[in-house]
Amino acid sequence: MGDKQGFRFHGGRPSVNFTATVGMRWRDGGFERLTDPAALGRWFTEAGLTPVDPACSAADLAAARELREAVYRLLRTQLDEGLAQPEDIATVNRWAAQPPPVTALHATPAGLRAQPVSATVPSLLGLLAADAIAVLGGDDAARLRECANPECSLLFLDTSRAGARRWCSMSACGSREKMQRYRSADR
Repeated sequence: MGDKQGFRFHGGRPSVNFTATVGMRWRDGGFERLTDPAALGRWFTEAGLTPVDPACSAADLAAARELREAVYRLLRTQLDEGLAQPEDIATVNRWAAQPPPVTALHATPAGLRAQPVSATVPSLLGLLAADAIAVLGGDDAARLRECANPECSLLFLDTSRAGARRWCSMSACGSREKMQRYRSADR
């Protein structure tokens, strides 16, 4: 699925995208994209949650990974129609209680945009936890999917009108599948 260091943003929501910071989960637990505190700060910026990488400590990284895994297990539980673990719910709820980043309205060439003025790691993790609650506790829960590519383990929200999207990204997994079918038909 491409380079291991690049972040994936095909999930449709920040909390779902956050779970993609572990790649290829199906293979021996996958590989970690949040390799150090600086990678966490970079993820927040690349995800569009803050315009500047926040200062992140080793403790922040550990907390982010704990939240990410709780969110991932809850999303998987939703997909598998299982029972959520109370400790995962408690982790998400604890982070969601954090005050969100302070935002302000800014004029940009693309129009008015809300942009964070003051974003700390706890406030950004709180934002991700609140987003996970909105996904899991709202209508989006029924649109949660896992990529149909057996080489991919990314989760995404299917926002297609028909609700029949199969791939985390048509430009990545979907085009690979189409190419494989095309090559198989030529034989």
